[in-house]
Amino acid sequence: MGTVKQYDEEFKKQALKLAKEIGNKSAAEELGIPKGTLGTRLRKAKTGKIDTGSGTRSPEESLNLAQQQSCGVAKRKI
Repeated sequence: MGTVKQYDEEFKKQALKLAKEIGNKSAAEELGIPKGTLGTRLRKAKTGKIDTGSGTRSPEESLNLAQQQSCGVAKRKI
């Protein structure tokens, strides 16, 4: 079986902010996450089902933080 990546809330928020700045596909490629995962979170954010935070970081800061956090993403087997 494969592995499932679990992202912490800060990573998710930064990924959403980056996607809003550079686009879903580009952000997913930069972060190494599935485009569908990011798309689902974007849809939930638009409908208010998840909190994206206030966001004061630049796109570059968001990308750097998200990349740093993706290196420490916990994995578990399903």
